[in-house]
Amino acid sequence: MRLPLIPLILLSGLLAGCPGPSSIKPVEALDEHTGVTLGTLKDPIELVPGAETAALVSHKRLSFAYLGPVEWDRSGAISYGLWIHIVPGNDRPPGDIHAPADLTLILDDGPVGLSLMEAPIVGREPYHRVASWGQTAYFNLTAELLKRMAASRKFELDARAVDGSIISFSPTVDTRGILTQYLQARGITGD
Repeated sequence: MRLPLIPLILLSGLLAGCPGPSSIKPVEALDEHTGVTLGTLKDPIELVPGAETAALVSHKRLSFAYLGPVEWDRSGAISYGLWIHIVPGNDRPPGDIHAPADLTLILDDGPVGLSLMEAPIVGREPYHRVASWGQTAYFNLTAELLKRMAASRKFELDARAVDGSIISFSPTVDTRGILTQYLQARGITGD
């Protein structure tokens, strides 16, 4: 049986345009002003508030979080950071993400406190901010922590809200696959 050519072409075009799980793949870009090569994901990982938060404030605009690993390569001198951007909603606004101990990653092997870092100065941001009114900060990241993140089935970001409560954000995608792909693309393998 032979399929008509036009529907077949349209179907293949539609399938080619559909984003799959690999749509958040690693990319590399050279900052021409500084000569630093940035290794990032194509897009940051989106995290949404947990079900308990959404149920409490179903009539309000929720806060969202975004994160992504960054590798800075200055002629072989490599450093890592975790870019985090939080867009406050009118549910429970997050506190200042630059304050000590206000952000914590929750992984299989327990909580990981994030410590603020000053990112290397380059001519471009590694990720686009989702909202101009959101808060953006960089946190220390090691290759070892990145491996732990990629191997963890549990992956949450806890942020302290203005009222002192905790907002737990969970990813909308499989972080293990995305971060494992990032590790492979950056050449971070083995122990």
